[in-house]
Amino acid sequence: MTLSKIIPRALLAFVAIAILQVVAGIIVPMKPVAIPNLAQWMLLNLAVTVAALIPVAVRAEWQGWRLGVAVSAIPLAIFSINLIESMVFLPNTNLEWGRIFLYTLVSAALSVPVWALLFGRRNAEGDRFHPIGSQSRGELAWKFVVCDILYVILYFAVGAIIFPYVKDFYATQRLPSAGAISALQFFVRAPMFILLALALTRMLNLPRLNGALVVGLVFTLLTGAAPLLIPNPVFPDTVRWAHFCEVTSEMFIFGAAVAWLWGPAQRSKSPFLQQAA
Repeated sequence: MTLSKIIPRALLAFVAIAILQVVAGIIVPMKPVAIPNLAQWMLLNLAVTVAALIPVAVRAEWQGWRLGVAVSAIPLAIFSINLIESMVFLPNTNLEWGRIFLYTLVSAALSVPVWALLFGRRNAEGDRFHPIGSQSRGELAWKFVVCDILYVILYFAVGAIIFPYVKDFYATQRLPSAGAISALQFFVRAPMFILLALALTRMLNLPRLNGALVVGLVFTLLTGAAPLLIPNPVFPDTVRWAHFCEVTSEMFIFGAAVAWLWGPAQRSKSPFLQQAA
């Protein structure tokens, strides 16, 4: 698909999903939040999300409704992973977590036909590299463990850097023990993020280094930039921007590392490079 076709379809996707999010808000009404210029912030959030998903939609191997479901599921999966931590770390907030999740689920479901109709009608490519299917069981095991440990290390290392800026805020929350936090990251969030990064690696189907950079960028935009751009009633601006710097940096490194480690190790294993040769 050429750039001249991608740009107008991206704009149509942005407009259509913006309208569908309003519809989702009608289906799942929530208490109004007193945030100045909330509509503009939400449009910016959507613009970043759509921009991050466009290359995934363009390069994914699937077509039609399967593509629509796959692309729509990515931001839903990220929100679900982050929701787990939010419920653990922010017990003193009065946010309607159930309604927020339901709204996100409805928004994702409504966006499926948008991605399917705008980007799902094209010829499928030939053979593609499969990050999981191309590995032996031994490789799967050690790479998964390495990525899991890497996420936990990044989580605590980058978190320690921003801690002076957020410690007063979290002193007002009932935080779990360090062991419980470590277990949550190692056994729940890290494995889920690994699977998501592998899905992006497969869908983008890029050479190893390029794939690492693009997956890292997409990860950064979807997990850090988009959700933390919007002012919210929970985080003071200082805390929000501290988390913005934290999440965008650690998730770029993590997403890039997963894509590089699981990507095609040799030139001959990358269908993209075979075609370019």
